[in-house]
Amino acid sequence: MTRVELTHTFPVSVGDAFAYITDTKNWKEFFPNFVRLHDPANAKWDTPGDKVTVVIRLLGREVRVNMTLEQYQKDCRVTYVSRQQGLPDASHERHFIGVPEGFEFRPVVAFEPRSGLAGLFDRLLVKRDVAGALRKTIENLESAFMRQRSRT
Repeated sequence: MTRVELTHTFPVSVGDAFAYITDTKNWKEFFPNFVRLHDPANAKWDTPGDKVTVVIRLLGREVRVNMTLEQYQKDCRVTYVSRQQGLPDASHERHFIGVPEGFEFRPVVAFEPRSGLAGLFDRLLVKRDVAGALRKTIENLESAFMRQRSRT
């Protein structure tokens, strides 16, 4: 199993951050390579079993990522599985921990590399790209939270 995780502290309350990050209307602000939600009118992300399809741009083309929510623990943790053609399924965790400075955010992505040559691709390139996407998510959240603070 390949596992990638980062930890970052933001000067935002855990409740505000959780509400912002789990609201599908905000995903365009921080989701790397986000193009659009497929069927945004029915996008719901707060009950285990909810399914959302996100369209992202990868290698110059639009790709659909199907996401299924597994756990939703308010202000604490979200887990889901993503599936997209040509890549291994991935398990995602989003941890939210209240700290004196605000909240600690720990995104985690884990996947089982496929066999053969595809597995080499997964262990090298997919792992690198997942780490880059997590770093970009944190950068984008920094910007989004700064914009929110400047409005208040």
